[in-house]
Amino acid sequence: MTDGPRLPGIETDDDGEDRIVCHVDADCFYASCERLREPELRGEPVVVGMGYEPGDTIGAVATASYEAREFGVESAQAISSALERLPRRTALDEDAEDYDPDLEPEETGHYRPVDMDYYESVAGAVREILHDCSDTVREVSIDEAYLDVTDRTAWEVADGFARHITDRIRREVGVTVSVGVAPTMSAAKIASDFDKPDGLTVVRPGEVREFLAPLEVDLLHGVGPVTARALREMGLETAGDVATTDPGPLVERFGERGRELYDRARGDDDRRVEPKGEPKSFSRESAFAEPVEKPKPKYEQIETLAAAVADRAQREGALYRTVGVKAVTPPYDVNTRERSLPGPIDDPELVDRIARDLFTEFESEAVRKVGVRVANLEFAAADQASLDGWEGQANGQRADGDGTAETNAADGGLAAGNDAGVGDETGSTGDETNSSDEESDSAADETASATDGRDSTTHAEGQASLGDFS
Repeated sequence: MTDGPRLPGIETDDDGEDRIVCHVDADCFYASCERLREPELRGEPVVVGMGYEPGDTIGAVATASYEAREFGVESAQAISSALERLPRRTALDEDAEDYDPDLEPEETGHYRPVDMDYYESVAGAVREILHDCSDTVREVSIDEAYLDVTDRTAWEVADGFARHITDRIRREVGVTVSVGVAPTMSAAKIASDFDKPDGLTVVRPGEVREFLAPLEVDLLHGVGPVTARALREMGLETAGDVATTDPGPLVERFGERGRELYDRARGDDDRRVEPKGEPKSFSRESAFAEPVEKPKPKYEQIETLAAAVADRAQREGALYRTVGVKAVTPPYDVNTRERSLPGPIDDPELVDRIARDLFTEFESEAVRKVGVRVANLEFAAADQASLDGWEGQANGQRADGDGTAETNAADGGLAAGNDAGVGDETGSTGDETNSSDEESDSAADETASATDGRDSTTHAEGQASLGDFS
């Protein structure tokens, strides 16, 4: 039985046949994050990558907005090719090194460098919503996750529940996601790509095979360019072709993956949504409707958030060695402070006191969002330190002499650099690159860029998972 809200009269289906799985995939996530920071980029072609400055010769596109894709710019493309298709907007400036007098503004786009700390901070806010909407979340990468919502909704209203998720993310974070809903993980992932951007596709039980049949083999879960080419050489153009063929030649050609391809094409996938391991941190954040300068409402929110993260740690049976706060100041500068303790604790009152103390330097500044985090978690049985034992730290002593880590980068997240969350292993251009291929198993896209932590409430604190919101 779950602790979260659930529609009355819904029974859990233990055999899993009618599980309700959501795959949440952010739309052009890095570009969307840049538009949060620079609203004037909305509707404009945006390319995120490295190596686009004049004189640079090596670099690649991490992601391109849909407007940029209309010019032929694609993820993982050489930045030189992207610039040929879509010159930089700055090339219109007569003083620019790459100035081109023949260019028109509508023929150019905006280029921005990859800023993982910032993207991870935004993704952390998304993950918090996902964990609030489901008790079981599998974070795949910085912008992608699976949710098992069987205990939260019913098939009759699954589309409304999924829309609730997308609306919350748009309203509370400011980015768009596409959601696929299906009885299996593989079908849900395909469904989330079916109607991007801001798409919602629901594939109900009994409809999976019919939904998959007309799709090109490239769209099958776990199929990359090499595998797709090999399937076509076998005369298999669509998922329906794979589903109705003799599985023998597939197994002979691809080994065990051949049988998986056959099963997935038929809609058979008994994998369950499972978190990827113990979380590395717990955090909660809250945004104000508009920047707030008065101290009282900010401290009230800090108190609420501190109680929430301490309560979650208790419910999860976790001790923590680090307490941190986040203050986001206009336009979108993320400031983090943290304090480390000499031993693991479970002490909500101390979390509140340390959080309030760390936040004091922001009490008179305009703040648009605040957050509280506990990190360096331990789940094994341990002797818990008493409140009195940390009294000195709560009153300002630093456990390690100077245990407050401070970062003012225009976007780190809570405790940036302390834990590796999901973005850490996605690679610098991994935003929307599909790593599945001939040498990958059918779940490669879930493992290639994912992290072991499952805490979806933190990101740039050690952020990283909501995994590649694409």
